[in-house]
Amino acid sequence: MSRIRLGMVGGGNDAFIGAVHRIASRIDDHFDLVAGALSSTPEKAKASGEALGLDPARSYGSFEQMAEAEAARDDGIEAVSIVTPNHVHFPAAKAFLDRGIHVICDKPLTATLEDAQAMEQAVAASDALFVLTHNYTGYPMIRQAQAMVAGGDIGKIRIVQAEYPQDWLTDAVETEGVKQAEWRTDPERSGAGGSIGDIGTHAYNLASFVTGLTGAELAADLHSFGAGRQLDDNAHIMLRYKGGARGMLWCSQVAPGCENGLRLRIYGDKGGLEWAQEDPNYLWFTPHGEPTRRITRNGAGATDPATAVSRIPPGHPEGYLEGFANIYTEAATAIRAVQGGEARDAVMGKLPGIKAGMEGMSFIRACVASSRDNSAWTTI
Repeated sequence: MSRIRLGMVGGGNDAFIGAVHRIASRIDDHFDLVAGALSSTPEKAKASGEALGLDPARSYGSFEQMAEAEAARDDGIEAVSIVTPNHVHFPAAKAFLDRGIHVICDKPLTATLEDAQAMEQAVAASDALFVLTHNYTGYPMIRQAQAMVAGGDIGKIRIVQAEYPQDWLTDAVETEGVKQAEWRTDPERSGAGGSIGDIGTHAYNLASFVTGLTGAELAADLHSFGAGRQLDDNAHIMLRYKGGARGMLWCSQVAPGCENGLRLRIYGDKGGLEWAQEDPNYLWFTPHGEPTRRITRNGAGATDPATAVSRIPPGHPEGYLEGFANIYTEAATAIRAVQGGEARDAVMGKLPGIKAGMEGMSFIRACVASSRDNSAWTTI
């Protein structure tokens, strides 16, 4: 089966997430990167294209040029990865969606709720697919947990605990030339949410993905410990889910000793589940009144939803890049299905799309509004 011709917006030299997307797109050999507008600076875009071995004629100075030129080619890109700061997500995605080119976009959806609503309209008006890379939903043990919850293994959910602490913004590295920190702490480029937009949306999305629950209300306490920092770098959030479950979410980028401590705990009236991203090959299951059981990726107890996205035998580490690759592989399957005539809404499967993106933006909006109102309960 021929590879899908892929373009990329952003992700040039020294951009962490662009390299991650490129690796993920290659792991299962479904994509071929053939074009790019890899930086907002034309000179850097050209140099980045040369470093990746792109045809100079297909290394563009802007995403507008790229969308127009690639749509006009018989061998133009079929899909594009958007890996820019948040404020570029909407205009870049729209340029390709309007031309029928499938979009794979980094999270959160956009920088502002207004752009998110416009993105939703652009997706609805296009025949192309829109995939949002909430990559943690691609981990095998997360798929296992989702299936166990849906199968009633832990009964009716009562409590959801999600957290995602990091420590990389403990110092004011945004003032020291660290590019990733500069734009993430800038409300013009990042949006209204700091840690809640960057990592809090991951924790919120993962909790919803596994449990199937929809957030109803939240009470948020957002704070910035960094001197002069305009956006939150720490947040404590209480959650009320539709149906009666209660939750708590903590995200922080100023917690020394924490690297990428995404963790999810779910408790029902029949049992509990626990998973940690930094040790992702294990899912801990405790039926009420029984000893805790360890389920291993691709090992005894792992079921089809998990083994379908596992590549190697149990005991070998498999995590971040492979989870990202699962999103790309499922996107490739969906793209080929649409190209084969299947309906767009029928091919998304477990892929996060515009709905997950809008839920993330509603989460950010509610967190900011609640915190400004002394942590008042706010509708999501």
